[in-house]
Amino acid sequence: MQPRNMSMSGVVDLAAVKAAQEAKAKAEQARAEAARQGGTGAVSPADLVIDVDEAGFERDVLQRSAEVPVVIDFWAEWCEPCKQLSPVLERLAVEYNGRFLLARIDVDANQMLMQQFGIQGIPAVFAVVAGQALPLFQGAAGEQQIRQTLDQLVQVAEQRFGLTGLTVDPEAEPGGAVAAAAPEGPYEAALNAAAQALDAGDLGGAVQAYKNVLAQDPGHPEAKLGLAQAELLQRVQGADPQKVRQEAAEKPKDVQAQIAAADLDLVGGHVEDAFGRLIETVQRTAGDDRDAVRRRLLELFEVVGQEDPRVVGARRALARALF
Repeated sequence: MQPRNMSMSGVVDLAAVKAAQEAKAKAEQARAEAARQGGTGAVSPADLVIDVDEAGFERDVLQRSAEVPVVIDFWAEWCEPCKQLSPVLERLAVEYNGRFLLARIDVDANQMLMQQFGIQGIPAVFAVVAGQALPLFQGAAGEQQIRQTLDQLVQVAEQRFGLTGLTVDPEAEPGGAVAAAAPEGPYEAALNAAAQALDAGDLGGAVQAYKNVLAQDPGHPEAKLGLAQAELLQRVQGADPQKVRQEAAEKPKDVQAQIAAADLDLVGGHVEDAFGRLIETVQRTAGDDRDAVRRRLLELFEVVGQEDPRVVGARRALARALF
């Protein structure tokens, strides 16, 4: 297990984008399965604060983070600031009523986790969303700052990952409810094969695996997202970034040069630059050239996610450029 950082401002991390889509699908499946079985899946307020160790980290943090944002409080008995911060976090976990789960980790007893998160001092607070680790703050923090950070976290978790949190029943018995297991979909094997191909750097194999799923189910969201990611990576593989950017700068009217530069912009996390470059190219082209740019822009929208506010804004700009 190697935690990764995920920017709250949302640069394009293709692994995080894929995790977001998977988490959203799993959360929706779990809710549907719980409803089908007639259960509420509710937890008690006491279940919102848990103590976690290295042995249970995979189960209690990583797996749960596909269902609810998990805030991690790294603390120790000898740490005086921890004794001030931890009660505030515990109170807010109950107050936020299931919008996040608080996991408490004693660093003295879990040195490996402390090292894996790169923690230099405590208290330190992280979040894990859909398997992606995100640093929130370190050291003493005021309650107002903590609330602002938590508000941003739950907003990102809901809007980008579809994680609406846990249902809390004050009368539920502590530890009495468990999340419904997400049923395995009909294309799970093919999607797993595609993910493994991506991890191995076999972009052609990943592209084909996603196309196989889409041949059977053209609207499959995870396969559409995966194909867009894999094809983007395939296009930039082996490219000389300096040469691509130089050509785009020297040939502003060259459609293929601008498209290639936009691909690099997106992979580098410069989302607005990629979208802006292609929208400007749409404005100064016509016919087949304009259509080629428009199609590439729509493909990049798929990579970022249709609900991302940057995509929403770029769609409006594209409409103005076209009409």
